[in-house]
Amino acid sequence: MNTTTARMAFLYPGHAAEDDYPRLATMISPAPEVTVIHTEFNEDAHTVEALTEMGSPQRLSEGARHLENKNPEAVLWTSTSASFVRGLDGIREQIETLENLLHIPASTTAMAFARAVTTINAKRVAIAATYPRDVALLFKAFLEHFDIEVVHMTSHGIITAAEVGTLQREAVLRFATDNNHPDADALLVPDTALHSAAWLEDLEAAAGKPVLTANQVSVWEGLRLCGKLTPQPGLGTLFRINPWD
Repeated sequence: MNTTTARMAFLYPGHAAEDDYPRLATMISPAPEVTVIHTEFNEDAHTVEALTEMGSPQRLSEGARHLENKNPEAVLWTSTSASFVRGLDGIREQIETLENLLHIPASTTAMAFARAVTTINAKRVAIAATYPRDVALLFKAFLEHFDIEVVHMTSHGIITAAEVGTLQREAVLRFATDNNHPDADALLVPDTALHSAAWLEDLEAAAGKPVLTANQVSVWEGLRLCGKLTPQPGLGTLFRINPWD
C-alpha cells in the first residue's frame, strides 16, 4: 500500500459538476492532487450520436495533450455515457488512446462503475439515470457484460449535461430515493454531470443501501490506478472497503 499523495487527472467534457473532483480530493487523506481538463465536443446532448462524437479518440487525444506537462500518475475519461455508448471495444480504444499518449494507467467512469459494483459485492442493482431511455439501456447492457443484474432502471430524459449540473441537494436526494428498488443491492447514479460529492452519506442514508455515483467512482478508480487507494470515511460504502483485505 502506497500512502503518498496521488496525482490524478480527469478529462471532463464541458462544464457541469466538475467541481466534485476537487471537493472529493479535500475529503480524502492524504488529499490527492487533482487536475481537471475540459474536453471539447460538437453538441451537449444525451444522444447516441452526440455522445459517440464526444468520446471519440480524437477528442480524448486533444484533451490528453493538455496533460503532457502535468505529470499525473493516472488519467480517467469522465463521461460515463460517452464511454458506454461506444461499447466494450470502444471503451478499450479510449483507454488505449490515453495510455499510448500519456504512458500512464487510464480508465473510464463506465469501467469504474463495473469495478465498483464488484468491489461492494453487489449482484443486483438499480439505475437512476438522467439520460433518455435509449442511452440508459446501453448502460444496462454494459453492466450485463459483467454479470451485473439490473433489476430496475429509470430514465429521466434530461438532454443536456448543463441542466443536470444545476440540480441541488434535495433534488438529487429525491431523484435517488424515487428510483431506488427493494430488490437492488446497490443504487447506481451514472451521470458525471450530477453533483454528489457533498451528499454521498446522505444518499446512502436515504436509499438504505450503497449508492454509487459517477464522480465518486471516478475518484475511487483514479486512486486505485495510482496504487494509493485506502479506506476513507464520509464517502460512502465504496470508500470504506479496504482494498488490501
